[in-house]
Amino acid sequence: MIDKVCPVGIAGGLDNSFRKLLQNPEKILKPYIKKGMTVLDFGCGPGFFTVEIAKLLADSGKVIAADLQNGMLEKIRQKIVGTNLENRIVLHKCEKENIGINEKVDFILLFWMVHEVPDSMKLIEKLMELLNENGVLLIAEPRIHVTKNNFKKMVEKINDLKIKTEEGQKIFFSRTILLKK
Repeated sequence: MIDKVCPVGIAGGLDNSFRKLLQNPEKILKPYIKKGMTVLDFGCGPGFFTVEIAKLLADSGKVIAADLQNGMLEKIRQKIVGTNLENRIVLHKCEKENIGINEKVDFILLFWMVHEVPDSMKLIEKLMELLNENGVLLIAEPRIHVTKNNFKKMVEKINDLKIKTEEGQKIFFSRTILLKK
């Protein structure tokens, strides 16, 4: 399912305080994350959103941080080892053609990664199967890689799959859409 991915070597550009000023994870995620949820951060990279999801869950619930690259998951492991977040974050390595997750979840985040997937509709269909009733999937794509027209075409394909969509929140330098179960 995954074609070209952001290399581990530039993970620092994905996880820094400057980005946090422009794309504050708490502000972006707070409307969706509630205590006790199971959340999937798919294509989590170095955990920019993963750690904040775990904090928003407080002392209940869990976040599954899923990525194709061991190096990205190791960056998360280094951040959380010895902290109380370690008990709420499950690291999961996906395979190129297999998500490898069967657990139902309440919320799925796909942040700046759908454009990296050759068959994005196949991925979205599989992820929608993982959502609990009333679950939500948030897609955010970078404007630099995904034109307005290409994003519109993606949304049309999602609508063709009979998935309920609504416009997502405004996120700096991103195009967003919410998918609902």
